[in-house]
Amino acid sequence: MTRRARKIATYCMIGSLALMGGTKTAYASAGQPIAGITVLLNDISINPEIGAREISNILDPIIEYQDLAIANVANYVNIRSEANTNSKVLGKLYNKAAATVLETEGEWLKIKSGNVTGYIMSDYLITGIDVYPLVDKAKTSLAIVKANILNVRSKAGTNSSVVTQIPKGQIFEVLEENNDWVKISVGDKTGYVSADYVDIKIDLKQAISIEEEQAIIKLEKERQGMQESKKVSSLRQQIVNYALRFKGNPYVWGGTSLTRGADCSGFTQSVLKNFGIYIPRTSRQQANGGRRVSINNMQPGDLIFYRKNGVVNHVAMYIGNGKVIGAASRKEGINIKNYNYRTPYRVVSYINR
Repeated sequence: MTRRARKIATYCMIGSLALMGGTKTAYASAGQPIAGITVLLNDISINPEIGAREISNILDPIIEYQDLAIANVANYVNIRSEANTNSKVLGKLYNKAAATVLETEGEWLKIKSGNVTGYIMSDYLITGIDVYPLVDKAKTSLAIVKANILNVRSKAGTNSSVVTQIPKGQIFEVLEENNDWVKISVGDKTGYVSADYVDIKIDLKQAISIEEEQAIIKLEKERQGMQESKKVSSLRQQIVNYALRFKGNPYVWGGTSLTRGADCSGFTQSVLKNFGIYIPRTSRQQANGGRRVSINNMQPGDLIFYRKNGVVNHVAMYIGNGKVIGAASRKEGINIKNYNYRTPYRVVSYINR
């Protein structure tokens, strides 16, 4: 093909782009159609040295990036359901993330990025011919999560603490690749994930939908809840283990010594006191304090109270598996029994976790 023929073909291709209209119109930063095509046509027509490669270099970015927008913000810009700031937020487009411009509506652009389609004010986006030199710089390494739930750790190692968790299918920017670990950005957090559980690709960042963001938040709340539960279980188990150390020691009416002798309420008071939990002295007073718990919801470390002739006269500590430990009598001393060896009257918890 002669240079003249190539130029004619180029005119036809660019002309076709210009006539597509609608979603195929390129926009400048101010949201107006660019005059770049005309400039390029003039350049090609007056410069006889422009060859096929140069023409391809001109056309390729026009064809590929004619509808591309790149976020130019400090952190992120909201994607809204309608072209106004009062409408619902559908997602977030972080700085240097890309979107496809679908149409304009005044000062707003309708865009699609990732799983989000909505509106962003044009002031927050770089569009049109200004996009072309930024594309390569905006491309980055992205990690696609393969595991159902993936731990993000504070350091590159399974012994380090978990910063947060991320669900399968979501994509995050890669900050570093270090042997078997990948450092990624998750919202305002950073951390490390095992390279075995992510796929890496080079591409433009996309928007994150509110649903995707909420999925991460939900996982984080569940993780924190499990951690809190483990802390609770740990404290309660420590209390029970401590109480069991004094099994077999004597019962002494009015006593509070776990070694030399204690009565029922002196035993429970002294065990909890060791953990900084201070409760009243007598079983009747202890029964009227704390937080009431149903039999079905009692946990190790809770106190079970018993009555005689309608009056509370005994207390023991629940240790799990239907058992209690307590200072029963002079004959039995501190021992273990079934929680219902007498009819329970009330269960009270003095453990606030």
